[in-house]
Amino acid sequence: VQVVESGGGLVQPGGSLRLSCVVSGSFFNIYVMGWYRQAPGKQRELVAAITSGDSANYADFVEGRFTISRDNAKNTMYLQMNSLKLEDTAVYYCTADLSLRVGGRVGKYWGQGTQVTVSS
Repeated sequence: VQVVESGGGLVQPGGSLRLSCVVSGSFFNIYVMGWYRQAPGKQRELVAAITSGDSANYADFVEGRFTISRDNAKNTMYLQMNSLKLEDTAVYYCTADLSLRVGGRVGKYWGQGTQVTVSS
């Protein structure tokens, strides 16, 4: 199983970015997908998560600026980030909670991360 993020980059404060995450390989089902981030010197934190039924939750710091979505048919998840702030600078990681086989244990798989830098 591979989890690959894309879409990071450098953006000015107030700008927007759209992150994507694709899960590939052999597995039975993806349940919850999520975005985490880790800024330099800080602990990794949850940004947003979404179930296979499109139920989403967000960290308080998102404050309505980000939107998480997923395309189950493409095993893909997105994070639309608007009104970006300096403090949003971090490496953003995608996670997929999935089972490899029917009735199998659900494990959390992580991507390698994509850098988001908000700077003027």
